[in-house]
Amino acid sequence: MSTPETSAERRVLRPATLDLGDVALRPWGRALDVPGGTVPALVAAAADPEIARWNPLRIADPAGAEAYLDRCDTGWAEGSAAAFAITDALDGALHGNAFLGWSNQSDGIATVGYWLLPTARGRGIATRAVTAVTRWAVATADARRIELWHAVGNEASCRVADRGGFRHEGTTRASYRYGGDYVDEHLHARLATDPDAG
Repeated sequence: MSTPETSAERRVLRPATLDLGDVALRPWGRALDVPGGTVPALVAAAADPEIARWNPLRIADPAGAEAYLDRCDTGWAEGSAAAFAITDALDGALHGNAFLGWSNQSDGIATVGYWLLPTARGRGIATRAVTAVTRWAVATADARRIELWHAVGNEASCRVADRGGFRHEGTTRASYRYGGDYVDEHLHARLATDPDAG
């Protein structure tokens, strides 16, 4: 059994590539290269209406994309945040993003999030990516609780949470601002001790 000191030392998120067969989760950052260029791919992703509606990806131009990549590099360097580009295993094309960051590092609580480009939706990629990132954080960084929050109106994310083994724990009122308004959110969570969801 680990001591609090050992757990605290382990709770660092280190860069890794997660191979899911047809897709790979690769660390976002300045070193990442995707076909057509990483910066243009991020700008295009941020312009997608569904991503803009449900995710806090606020990138309007190349400078914003470069700042995002710098924040990803900082998160990895500090071990506090893990941002993964979901890419095609064959050609490296960008499919989306999976993110995990500590909300309470000393207590082993993290939050997971994701977005997908239109061409990758409806294929189970989000569920597989969230499951892989969750398992990785439990196995390598001693995460004990992973939370998944989404707007109540985002039914696709509710399905991802359910299929990924994240139990619904309740609804928080006016808890996050999507666009201009605060909206209610569902909170789902997985514990390191929960049965494996698949």
